Amino acid sequence: MKFERASGILLHPTSLPGPYGIGDLGPEVFHWLDFLAKTGCTLWQVLPLGPTGYGDSPYQCFSAFAGNPYLISPDLLVDEGLLDPTNLDEVPNFPVEEVDYGAVIGWKLDLLNRAFERFKSSAPAAYRQGFDKFVEKNQDWLLDYSLFMALKDSNGGAPWPSWKKPLRDRQPAALEKAQKDYAEAILKHNFLQYEFFRQWQGVREYAQKKNIKIIGDIPIFVAHDSAEVWAQRDLFFMDARGKPTVVAGVPPDYFSPTGQLWGNPLYRWEEHQRNGYRWWISRFKAVLELVDIVRLDHFRGFAGYWEVPAKEKTAVKGRWVAGPGKEFLLVLQKALGDLPIIAEDLGEITPDVIEMRDDLGLPGMKILVFAFSDDATNEFLPHNYIPNCVVYTGTHDNDTVVGWYQRVEEKERDYARRYLARDGQDIAWDLIRAGWSSVASIAIAQLQDVLVLDNRARMNYPSRPSGNWKWRMRPGAITDWHVERLAEFNLIYGRGTPASEETKVGPGEVDELAGENASG
Repeated sequence: MKFERASGILLHPTSLPGPYGIGDLGPEVFHWLDFLAKTGCTLWQVLPLGPTGYGDSPYQCFSAFAGNPYLISPDLLVDEGLLDPTNLDEVPNFPVEEVDYGAVIGWKLDLLNRAFERFKSSAPAAYRQGFDKFVEKNQDWLLDYSLFMALKDSNGGAPWPSWKKPLRDRQPAALEKAQKDYAEAILKHNFLQYEFFRQWQGVREYAQKKNIKIIGDIPIFVAHDSAEVWAQRDLFFMDARGKPTVVAGVPPDYFSPTGQLWGNPLYRWEEHQRNGYRWWISRFKAVLELVDIVRLDHFRGFAGYWEVPAKEKTAVKGRWVAGPGKEFLLVLQKALGDLPIIAEDLGEITPDVIEMRDDLGLPGMKILVFAFSDDATNEFLPHNYIPNCVVYTGTHDNDTVVGWYQRVEEKERDYARRYLARDGQDIAWDLIRAGWSSVASIAIAQLQDVLVLDNRARMNYPSRPSGNWKWRMRPGAITDWHVERLAEFNLIYGRGTPASEETKVGPGEVDELAGENASG
């Protein structure tokens, strides 16, 4: 699918400001969409929206279909009559510029439990009807997910392979008994999912009114400790005890000399092919009800993936195994129509990956912080782009632009300055300009780069198992200066028209503003 010339910002909802310790789907997200509209940016990119578990990674969720309850807005729960305003009178003193997941999760779960009690006792009839319709519509994944979460709760959060054998192996009598024994907990998880999807739908409808499309993310792999792996073990390489026999990762690369051992179970692609890729079709349908465009993570894995024996401690001793190839995506296309996909084609890319991407007409990704490490042949330099691609200053897995510029050797910095014809004093915005002015159909900047932040604001270090996904925008960080400069870039490079005439700046004023922002 080819996209119109446009621009956008990458910001996960957890990074939004607000008083409750973690960004959510309440008032701040609507202010955020207003900001994008004022600048002329028509794209908002988010990370996966699923329920996070150990390590707080949105790429290791308890379900590929469910939403993250921690994103539910307390303010909207008050508006809906599911909480009393007094429930928010004593909010802990959470950090402003990062998410303290340990503190947030306990406090928020208590709040959500109160909302659930109010739902049971006095939810309006219309709310109840909406809830019942939601449960009926989504029962294909929701029944397994809510039972899975209820059982996890009853097992102290332990992963499912450690549960008692009848439940671990989903023996019918054990499942029937569990559904009765844990009916209350199942109802609670159904409620939390309804509330998440209800709030997200409000966000999406507001985005549509503002002419903003949301770019979502489908991780190629799912977490081992997830409802889908527990419920459909035949789709994955597993042993009789529910342990993976081989796991996903990538070989040694730019990020890590020992590779990345992700640990996700690998797909039995022959089984998926046999049933017409039914599970994948359902997964894509579910995501496309939440977002408009999908970034397909680790696209190369559909051509070939790095298989590591489960006993290994690093990803070094793995091997390349053929994936389902173009046939898989053609089946999806036949079932769902022309797919709005961005192919995440980074890493070790072989000709078969390029052929698969290009045969399907999918745009790949260009990362500007990778562009200046060698010479003019570097594929990430703007003069080597084709229109059907998406350029990023960087992604959640990279340095911020300032962090990159501070980290690399002078040779790389010098080449960047010479290429950009700038002095490097405003390097983050120099790269934003390079992306916006390029022929790439879509240009995306991390908000951290718009705000000119260093690596203290970096979202994720792929080789680091914990301490990631914490960064939050501080209140008031976005100013009229950011609106005006993005609006100017969108106007002069033909990427969008700002919503307000007030955002226009005159000739030469952009660089004056840059100096003012850097000094103040």
